[in-house]
Amino acid sequence: MKRLSRLLVLLPALVLGWVLLSGSALQAYHWGLPAWVPRPVEPADNPMSAAKVELGRHLFYDQRLSADNSMSCASCHHQDKAFTDGRALSEGVTNELSSRSAMSLANVAYLPVLTWANPNLTALEVQALLPLFGEHPVEMGMAGREKELFARLQADARYRELFAKAFPAEARQGSEALFSLSTLTKALASFQRSLLSFDSPYDRYKYGGQTHAISASAKRGEALFFGEKMECYHCHGSFTFTDNIRHKKLPLAEQGFHNTGLYNLDGRGAYPADNIGISELTGNPDDMGQFRTPTLRNVSLTAPYMHDGSIPTLQQVIREHYAQAGRAGNTPKGPNPMRSSLIAGFEVSEQEVTDLVAFLNALTDKTFVQNPRHANPWVLNR
Repeated sequence: MKRLSRLLVLLPALVLGWVLLSGSALQAYHWGLPAWVPRPVEPADNPMSAAKVELGRHLFYDQRLSADNSMSCASCHHQDKAFTDGRALSEGVTNELSSRSAMSLANVAYLPVLTWANPNLTALEVQALLPLFGEHPVEMGMAGREKELFARLQADARYRELFAKAFPAEARQGSEALFSLSTLTKALASFQRSLLSFDSPYDRYKYGGQTHAISASAKRGEALFFGEKMECYHCHGSFTFTDNIRHKKLPLAEQGFHNTGLYNLDGRGAYPADNIGISELTGNPDDMGQFRTPTLRNVSLTAPYMHDGSIPTLQQVIREHYAQAGRAGNTPKGPNPMRSSLIAGFEVSEQEVTDLVAFLNALTDKTFVQNPRHANPWVLNR
């Protein structure tokens, strides 16, 4: 009897422990990161789970998220192109062109700010609303059609199961809580955070000790990239190859927006009126032409280059832009006077261009762009 009484006393604590264990440790998300990569930061109100990622994957590839059922998130973010689209400018359901190219989603979990030129956009859950409901430009065209969107999703038996698994608390509250903007954007954000790319030949060379994983040319290109002549590493020096980074071991997030001298329309530093960088939001004329530094991981797959896709190849980016202290340096107006001090120009030989491109090509992660966990589930399950 004493043993039974003691067990009854301990039972609530045991049950609580089991609940906590089953709700966290047993269901903890497995990032699958190599030992040298720190974990991303997870939002407190949207911790990662495999169920959310799987729901988000289905949503990401679902054309029913657009007004005419013709476009999904993946329409502008193709896996084989490191989740870009190969176009200079992205196009929405109304055939309206954006003023900027689609950015890569590789390692977006590590970014403290999102998109090319919005320093205030810091959460993937919020960013997901822009392509869905934005009107300047129109992308997926669902503004004012939220009820229609959720009716489409709720009518699908697969979604009823996936949403309930991903959001059990909301499922207990009913369909209105389960099929909502909150759950939709949290699932999409979770899938995007799962898009991790750290298995390039350069990673195997640099961190895996595989001395022959990259060519001699790529090794010479590495020396150029991290050298003072070309200054590449100042903006692309982190393990994600951008100076915009946030992770568990970093006390403060780092942000980088730069004017690389791509344009100088009036001789005083002007960029095209519809594409002036963060100055559009800050109202500060000194921010003219400043755009967020993109990652260089998988850069061989993400042509054309720059925020407006105006440079077709990596060779041209090196020869005709950075070597010239910004492409505007090749125009009658001359180099942009507002460009970053790091964009000073340099002499470069054809061999050096070849070597630097070889290094950049070594940042291509074929495992990432072929990973079935990132692929279209609607195709795989048919």
